[in-house]
Amino acid sequence: MDEQHSAGVGRPGPWRHAGPPGPRRWDDGDGGDGEGEGGEEADRNRLPWVSTLFVTVFLQVGSGFAEQGQLADRVQLDGFGRVVLFFAGAILLLRYRFPAAVAFAASTLTLLYLGAGYPYGPVFLSAALACFAAVVAGHRRAAWGALGMLWAGHLLISHWLYAWLPPDGDRAAPWGQELLAVAWVVAILALSELVRARREQWAKERAERQQAAKRRADEERLRIARELHDVLAHSISVINVQAGVGLALLDSDPEQARTALTTIKSASKEALGEVRQVLDTLRTPGDAPRAPAPGLDRLPELVEQAASAGLTVEVAREERQTKLAPGADLAAFRIVQEALTNVVRHSGSRRATVRVRSTEAAVELTVDDEGPATRTDAGGSGNGLAGMRERAAALGGTIEAGPRPDGGFRVRAVLPQRPEGKTT
Repeated sequence: MDEQHSAGVGRPGPWRHAGPPGPRRWDDGDGGDGEGEGGEEADRNRLPWVSTLFVTVFLQVGSGFAEQGQLADRVQLDGFGRVVLFFAGAILLLRYRFPAAVAFAASTLTLLYLGAGYPYGPVFLSAALACFAAVVAGHRRAAWGALGMLWAGHLLISHWLYAWLPPDGDRAAPWGQELLAVAWVVAILALSELVRARREQWAKERAERQQAAKRRADEERLRIARELHDVLAHSISVINVQAGVGLALLDSDPEQARTALTTIKSASKEALGEVRQVLDTLRTPGDAPRAPAPGLDRLPELVEQAASAGLTVEVAREERQTKLAPGADLAAFRIVQEALTNVVRHSGSRRATVRVRSTEAAVELTVDDEGPATRTDAGGSGNGLAGMRERAAALGGTIEAGPRPDGGFRVRAVLPQRPEGKTT
């Protein structure tokens, strides 16, 4: 803020932006959608107890019902068959932690069940869910391999190995049945790919929303930092000058010292008011400010404050009868304020000139002093010019700052003219 004489120039809801926060799964025991990488890691480590229990019971009950219509053609379910069905369902508990291994394990158990001659039924559901989870988790090749293994094994059992496998007297399955099997495999892969693509889209949208929210928060912090910097630096510069005057004249000219103290009181009160206004926007985001933001209409106040700090400011205005938008008006005011603050701090000149020139396209601000630069340490953070450039750049404007050829220092800003309406 104060390096003038160096060379050179609210809480969004989960559905507010776009798309749902993430797919809530019916088998997720603890709920939650898991934002970001931490949520994805939680998805991989969770154990879907509810859905696994449901599928395991369904395999047992459904296969019992399916058996009733196949008593003449298939082997009756016994203890071994029930155990195979149990493991075919129970293995799904690990389908999120080890999706590829579970896909092959479920397909293997399904082939074992079919090779033992047990009745056709919901046993295929285990392999379908396992391969579905593998594709959604990104293990596409493993899922395709497991389904391919299951189909190839079923093909061998149904058309070649049936003669050596139970039940006795079994016949080859019709080839038309294989078309149904292929359709079943394609349907599983297509559905799982669709879900995987949708989940990736949701994850991308969540990441974009998080980045946008972080960017807005960073921009708001920067805006508040600039406001506090400009308010405090200007007022404290005035207070610093007047405190020095008061101390020097306290004994020799008490009346002048009293005037300096009055100026200090006025400057500190104004600074407190502006700081309170900035902080109010943090406490009540979205509410209208209690006082309007300063603009070029308060330029006479800056002149008076500079005069109280011993700086004589001459103002020359050449303006069209237009009104800047609040953001541009505030930026223009802060740029002039910062430039005058830097003159008080860093220039040996006690005179400065402020020129305001407006056109239809832009408003041009020029602040000149006659120099020379002082070499005393006036304090400050050294972010003044950077802050002015950021204000101008945010509006599509420019800042030029540097020594003048005839001595002194010049700050020139050009801000786009965005009139709200013309006054008469």
